[in-house]
Amino acid sequence: MFFSFSRLTRPQALAVCALPVVALLAVAGLAPLPFAVAQPGGTTDVLGKHEGKPVLTVSGVPTRETRGELRMTTIVATGPQMDVYLGDVIDGWFRSDRAVMPKDSVYPVGDSVKEVEKHNLGDMKESQDDATAAALNYLKANGVDDTDKVEVKADLGKIGGPSAGLFLSLGIIDKLDGDGSGGDLTGGRTIAGTGTITADGKIGPVGGVAMKTQGARRDGATVFLVPKDECSDAQAELPKGLRLVPVTTLKGTVDVLRALEKGGRVPSC
Repeated sequence: MFFSFSRLTRPQALAVCALPVVALLAVAGLAPLPFAVAQPGGTTDVLGKHEGKPVLTVSGVPTRETRGELRMTTIVATGPQMDVYLGDVIDGWFRSDRAVMPKDSVYPVGDSVKEVEKHNLGDMKESQDDATAAALNYLKANGVDDTDKVEVKADLGKIGGPSAGLFLSLGIIDKLDGDGSGGDLTGGRTIAGTGTITADGKIGPVGGVAMKTQGARRDGATVFLVPKDECSDAQAELPKGLRLVPVTTLKGTVDVLRALEKGGRVPSC
């Protein structure tokens, strides 16, 4: 049997042509897509406690009491084995408190929850070691005595990944030396942020900063330290009342925090 479009009215022809498109969209709407949907996660004050335990335990030398907060930030994403559909992706694109990300950028080691957790906790352990080395190298270079006697233990429970590195370093410095002249590194503020760190004090990007700024402001932060290369991402959904400060090195970050405390000049994105 032959079918002729010439015998159809224009509306009927359009309807017939639209049927395959509708069918494809219906299939796409039911098929899982290779994306993860992220949202702001919790923040943790590295100068305080996480799940009832001190985040940083510094021993071997006297430590100082601190004021203010240094809040590391996180994101929460759909799990590696959780299906994400077209509707979820569309919803995420139109919401400021959601971000749609390629799944392999969030979970680069595969789909196993245990593999991902093991990988992330391994990254966190390496980050803790680098953060400790960076902080002690900084303190030694700035004339703080007995850095070779310092022992640091960090406990963030099951929080994984390398993005807490910068804030662990800052927490160690604040507990041992503050701002270097008797004051607090925070100036009594609630300061949040993110960034990886190397043993020689270089700060690297982490991803998800637009979500992290929202979590930071929700938890009372007024200043957000962001790796300089991620300034534009951080500005995308920047909450009102949160000041972005770009950073590239641990020394530069400490200098910025001192300038904030004294009302000096501070870089901006």
